[in-house]
Amino acid sequence: MRYLVLLLSFLLLNLYSGNIIFAQNRSDIDQKVDSVLNLMTLDEKIGQMTQAERGALENISDISYYSLGSLLSGGGSSPSPNNQQTWADMYDEYQSHALQSRLGIPLIYGVDAVHGHNNVYGAVIFPHNIGLGCTWNPALVKSVNEITALEVAATGIDWTFSPCIAVPQNERWGRTYEGFGETAEIQEIMAAASVQGLQANLSEPQTILACAKHYVGDGGTQNGIDQGNTVVFEQVLRDLHMPGYIDAIENNVGSIMASYNSWNGVKLHGHEYLLTDVLKNELGFEGFVISDWAGVDQITEDYREAVKRAINAGIDMVMVPDRYIYFISILKSLVIDGEVSEERIDDAVRRILKQKFLLNLFEKPYTDSSLASSFGSAEHRNVARQAVRESVVLLNAKNDVMPLDKDNQKILVAGSLANDLGGQCGGWTISWQGSNGNITQGTTILQGIQNFVQSSEVIYSENGSYDDDVDVAIVVIGENPYAEGAGDRNSLLVEDEQVNLVKSIKEKGIPVITLLVSGRPMIIGEVLPYTDAFMACWLPGTEGDGIAEVLFGDYNPSAKLTHSWPREMNQIPINYGDYNYYPLFAYKYGLQEFPSALASQNLELYCAIAESPNTITLTLSDKITAYNIDYSDIELKVNNQVVANDLVDLSISDIDESSLILELNSSLNNTDKISISYYGDGIFSNSLQLNTFNDYYVYNSVSGSGGSILLPGKVEAENYVDMQGIQTEPCTDIGGGLNVGFIEPGDWMKYNVNVNQRGLYAVKTRISGYNSGSLLIQFNNENDTYVNYQSTNGWQSWQTFSTEVMLEEGSYEMKVTAQANAFNINYFDFELINNINDVDASLGEIVLKPNPVKSQFIIELNTYHTDNISIKLYNLNGILIQTLYEGQTSPGINNYNFILDNKINTGTYIIEIKDSKKRHFKKLITTKG
Repeated sequence: MRYLVLLLSFLLLNLYSGNIIFAQNRSDIDQKVDSVLNLMTLDEKIGQMTQAERGALENISDISYYSLGSLLSGGGSSPSPNNQQTWADMYDEYQSHALQSRLGIPLIYGVDAVHGHNNVYGAVIFPHNIGLGCTWNPALVKSVNEITALEVAATGIDWTFSPCIAVPQNERWGRTYEGFGETAEIQEIMAAASVQGLQANLSEPQTILACAKHYVGDGGTQNGIDQGNTVVFEQVLRDLHMPGYIDAIENNVGSIMASYNSWNGVKLHGHEYLLTDVLKNELGFEGFVISDWAGVDQITEDYREAVKRAINAGIDMVMVPDRYIYFISILKSLVIDGEVSEERIDDAVRRILKQKFLLNLFEKPYTDSSLASSFGSAEHRNVARQAVRESVVLLNAKNDVMPLDKDNQKILVAGSLANDLGGQCGGWTISWQGSNGNITQGTTILQGIQNFVQSSEVIYSENGSYDDDVDVAIVVIGENPYAEGAGDRNSLLVEDEQVNLVKSIKEKGIPVITLLVSGRPMIIGEVLPYTDAFMACWLPGTEGDGIAEVLFGDYNPSAKLTHSWPREMNQIPINYGDYNYYPLFAYKYGLQEFPSALASQNLELYCAIAESPNTITLTLSDKITAYNIDYSDIELKVNNQVVANDLVDLSISDIDESSLILELNSSLNNTDKISISYYGDGIFSNSLQLNTFNDYYVYNSVSGSGGSILLPGKVEAENYVDMQGIQTEPCTDIGGGLNVGFIEPGDWMKYNVNVNQRGLYAVKTRISGYNSGSLLIQFNNENDTYVNYQSTNGWQSWQTFSTEVMLEEGSYEMKVTAQANAFNINYFDFELINNINDVDASLGEIVLKPNPVKSQFIIELNTYHTDNISIKLYNLNGILIQTLYEGQTSPGINNYNFILDNKINTGTYIIEIKDSKKRHFKKLITTKG
């Protein structure tokens, strides 16, 4: 034994005989890697391929006993108290145990530092990537990542699971904000800058290992479902989703994370062609591939088979994250049985060791204490402030409302998100999902505004109630924090309460600046007519005063969109380059001047909305001082048809002198597609004349439906927004009107519907004809349900045929597809059977009771068919606390009774209910007593 120790010491001394320099001594590092690899046993090699969550360690001595290669902190998995020093102490303790192993191979420790070191209280939190993308400033993004690397390194940590270079194609996806934008172009620019900033030459103490993720196609899943299926041709995968990885590889990214999603039905974690043939062999990636959190488990239910497929496909390190001992035993048996080759094991370990040498971990394994003084520093916050002001996109502006005056103004600030540090940081901040409130150190948007004024007065009213006169109001609206699948949404409409807040202030005659804090573009058609300036602030992080710097004119707006902004829900997905590309705001759009400068140049149409059946409001970019026009100068189109002689009156709005109200003779329906044209020359703002415009989009908000048919209610078959193959004809059924007919198999109609009550619906469909068959009804291309019908022996002999469907509150595109011919449809009548508080559109009703819970509770599921499900309890750090159920459901109501482990503490937890299609989340609050 003494001989072995002396031999090992001699070898390691030779390993460390020169400075490790990233570019010049790469061949020396390869020799050092081979020297260590030749000393390793199979057990030690498998240990290096294992990454465990710190909270899942059964014993800290397991680090050395199993020669674990890596630990991680999942979102929110922090030492107590949560600060820089305790993180450094924690890291050093874990590292000391790793160095006690037979070969003393150091750990590499990973965290999700995705917008700064967002795990640690007091760290600087930068805007999420969606905001950084809008800066179009790679030098700034490089600086952001340099600071992130330094602050992460100051806590000892040497690896971040960043950058995320997803290319989000559907804003319904809950991870949209993690990508830089919707094109390969922006991902390429920012992937390179991010990797350069994080890694530099890797051997310096302030650099850390980067991890490009999630390879590949995570942003392209059908319907924007997290961890779903990306169904595209390989050329699309290569042209759209892969270029960012190529740039990251060209900049020597040290690790790449496999994605949860599937490509054309095959899970990426088990995709040998993409992980090995393309990534490693074709693209020349020399780093190692890390799985996502328990991503290997999703390949197949047989864990042994899943591990075999993953390792053979090219996964080099497995983020287990909890059953690391079981994983080690499984992988060892696979090697012994010849199902995984030793060559594959050696390749994986060689890749891991190489990055550890490049990081200089063998020579300097512990925290560099000299970095602590820069953690959360004013210098770092200045860069974050710059990132904020360069990321906010000024979408619209009028009436010279900006810039604000630091003196002699009375400024009302409203909206709960104005004074919510956690809200403006978003998900992946201190905890996995993030949370509202003062969760760390920083400056809220409100505080930033208060800090900038001199003699101006700032009044904050969360609900906007303030009776005295004010000069201007700033209203902050948006989304509360979320992460991953918990952020998947069927509707991106601004909440009614927030719309009403903006409207109520504007209706007092107060100029309104609206700030949207969100992780994605949202549907803002109901808000724009009541706001004089609209800024997309994304999720800006801790330095809210960067927004104030733009509001008060210290800096001009400069950001440009990296997402196409949809007009309405049925436009989603909409992406640059689409056929019939007609967004509300286009890719790369963003005003680069203040409204006063804009107003001096042109008078433009700002927005248009129909809020009642007989009126349309046109809002201009400045106050209307005179108008003298013929009614024939304005042309209205409804459903692409010109409505002649429909205008009966014009007037200027009492609450906004820049708005012109058009009264109509006809009555608009909430399903109508409306556009308007102006060909005259008689509308003025002082010396400026309104420019003509053609087929300008009018947001349909008739009956408050957001342009959709309200459910419960009746969907007349002829009121489709799009169709293929069908025609209409007079109907003799009760109520008359029209029906659709001349139907062939594969013909379809689409409808915009808005469900305002969640629950189980009876769909009563009026059908006539000479054939039997079925109709497929889909909501946002999922939640399939069929209406089966029989022959009625007559083209106008109408009968009712029914089915049931569970619907969540929100907006949908309802698509009806014929499976047969020779029948007519009059209408679909949606009747609410059960009114339910919590419904998931994929699984059915989910009821959790009681909540809060002391020890026992019930989960009630309403499902449509037999399915395999799992029910698991996680803490807010994403750590599995208890597996509650794994098995099958039956169609209908399923009741599950659970008793919590008596070791579970009081607090808030996440219940994950996973079916064959997606994951569903519920919050559970536990109490004692």
